[in-house]
Amino acid sequence: MFAKRVIYCLYKKEWISIIDFKRYTSVALAYVGIVVGAGLSSGQDILQYFLCFGKNGIFAVVILGILNMIFGGIIITLGCYYKSDNHQDVLEQIAHPFISRIIDLTLIVSGFVIGFVMIAGAGANAHQQFGIPAWLGALICSALIIGVSFLDFGKITGILGVFTPVIIVMLLVITAYTFIGKSYDFGALGEVAKTIEPAVPFPIMSAINYYSICAVSGVSMAFVLGGSMLKIGNAQKGGFIGGTIIGLIIFCAAITLFANIDTVKDADIPMLAVVNEISPIFAFAYAVVIFTLIFNTAFSLFYATAKRFAGNHEKKLHIYLIAMVVIGYICSFFGFKELVAILYPILGYVGTLLLVVLLAAWVREKENVMAEKLRRRKMIRIFSKKFEEDEDYTKKDIKKLQNLGEESIADTDVLRQDVIDFVHEKYGESDKN
Repeated sequence: MFAKRVIYCLYKKEWISIIDFKRYTSVALAYVGIVVGAGLSSGQDILQYFLCFGKNGIFAVVILGILNMIFGGIIITLGCYYKSDNHQDVLEQIAHPFISRIIDLTLIVSGFVIGFVMIAGAGANAHQQFGIPAWLGALICSALIIGVSFLDFGKITGILGVFTPVIIVMLLVITAYTFIGKSYDFGALGEVAKTIEPAVPFPIMSAINYYSICAVSGVSMAFVLGGSMLKIGNAQKGGFIGGTIIGLIIFCAAITLFANIDTVKDADIPMLAVVNEISPIFAFAYAVVIFTLIFNTAFSLFYATAKRFAGNHEKKLHIYLIAMVVIGYICSFFGFKELVAILYPILGYVGTLLLVVLLAAWVREKENVMAEKLRRRKMIRIFSKKFEEDEDYTKKDIKKLQNLGEESIADTDVLRQDVIDFVHEKYGESDKN
């Protein structure tokens, strides 16, 4: 039965399970939805962090893309390895208690701060494209964040990733429209770009600082995404693919904005200024997609931060989340462009500590992660015997399954149930008893 549920992977040149493919693709798209918020999809961050350096800023964008690929895989994998329910589950394992506390506080503060910056971005987007008052656009985004928090996590993951393919296609269309059949004086454009006030003094420092912001804004929800997965291999693929997509999005947006720098440098939502030159209908659609991506990032930040305090208590989670969103909505009145310029560099400098801890943890735990990867594969293979006609699922297998679960870094009961659920889904069984 299961043998028919496979597809051919050109990258690995082998047949893979459709379940595995769907899971790591879903996580990859959800991860992109978390990270690609108001700044990247609108272009405001790219102006202040990269294009302000002219052509050297494009080189820094490439470095940023590489950082996204590397750390995307690391973050999601560590979340899966520790089966994390919130970022503290991982931090307690990978950092000294004092460092863990500093990072924990940084993630809590950044989750709230970047969350209300996203709400401000939603207001700016609605005002620039639709003429809606900024306070109303921000209010709609805030209401959506609260409403979606009442859905189950599986549906939330689907929502986070649903518009990611759309923004990729749109950015490719915008980039193609900008460059096909056209030429630009990049020297002159570079001089115009340098009139923008840089958020950080040097290009390479900008790449590191900005990725640190991506990390502190996305790591909490990324750990939770990783923790929702059973197979470490799927987590690695999901994180790496997600990081690669983010790198592609950033590069396309950067070169497009650079080519149009003389007309977009003063706009709150620079990409909308470009898109309006293509078509009003396309601009309308792009504004809607930007709004959804802003919502994705804002929701992920508030949800992950609320979950840090509430744990598995659903009622408390909603209370914390609603309180943070209401306060965040009030803070959003300071203005999107101004908030990015003031708050992002500070968060980036503090967030660099997180990158050092994550990289050190990966180097230190890499062998253990690989061992855990094989352990979980064995557990899936053993329990799968229950559904194979030519295999016997014996008491010895049950004992072996239990022993493997106890050897795992993850909670034995949680891991065992995940294995059972995965195998039932794999064989299309509805009865889980």
